[in-house]
Amino acid sequence: MTDNNDTGEGGHRSGFVALTGQPNVGKSTLLNKLLGEKLAIVSRRPQTTRTRILGIHNGPGVQIAFLDTPGIHEPTTPLNRAMVALARGAIEEVDASLLVTDVKMAVRSTRYGGATVHEGDREVIAALKKAGRPAALLLNKIDTVSRDRVLPVIDAYSEAHEWAFIYPLSARTGEGVERLPELIAPLLPVSPPLFPPDVLTDQAERILASEYIREQVFRFTHAEVPYGVAVEVRQFDETERGEGEGGLVRINADIIVEKESQKGIVIGRRGAMLRRVGTAARTNLERLLGTKVWLGLHVRVEKDWTRGPSGLRRFE
Repeated sequence: MTDNNDTGEGGHRSGFVALTGQPNVGKSTLLNKLLGEKLAIVSRRPQTTRTRILGIHNGPGVQIAFLDTPGIHEPTTPLNRAMVALARGAIEEVDASLLVTDVKMAVRSTRYGGATVHEGDREVIAALKKAGRPAALLLNKIDTVSRDRVLPVIDAYSEAHEWAFIYPLSARTGEGVERLPELIAPLLPVSPPLFPPDVLTDQAERILASEYIREQVFRFTHAEVPYGVAVEVRQFDETERGEGEGGLVRINADIIVEKESQKGIVIGRRGAMLRRVGTAARTNLERLLGTKVWLGLHVRVEKDWTRGPSGLRRFE
């Protein structure tokens, strides 16, 4: 067994790697699978990830600081423009990037079994070329297509960019994920670890708590509440915190929506929806924090917050 701090041939490698691509291609699911922990929230709805989320993987001779970024798309609001700018900025700053694409989007149903580079990926590839840093292509969701459809996709994307490697995998099932850090390592500089071995992320527990709550709003309201929803933790009280059943963390949070009609949906009849969201979020938070959690949720309307400067400051 090789210790994480052994240099091995060529020395220990460490660096930052961006997970980039279009919305809803599985970047957050992949990050969670790589870390073996639920760090990034996941939903079937695109644009769930709004900020850069750092997750640190330690392996034999390598430490990889993954940056899960918002999906790159055509922005229509100030919030969306800020999210896309954040994702593009990450590509410029890291040591290497991984373009995650949904292989189904590239497969074109023709009698010839052809494939093409998805138009949304062309924009990301242009940003990767401009950055001039090593980039690899991850063909995600290979569990959803037949294997004979993957080769044409590889051929199409090979012509679009000079990739460090092209690698099919399934973030959902975990197929191929275990070997990925080994493939990434040569793209990183020789360096000692950048973070202590017990550090998983730079995200404060308070921020993770707000994300866990937002995830459950997405989960239970489905398409009834659009992306004009945010969560602000007003209180994160650890004075009674301890290990196991003896400890308690008290959290009070506001769920912010843009319209009165959305407030009614999130609260539900006689508060049923809000209780449902709270129960599921509390269960996940107790697992995250390793202690009991008292969770108080309130819903408030902040009209058109996604279009104003006060709303954008939440994601700076």
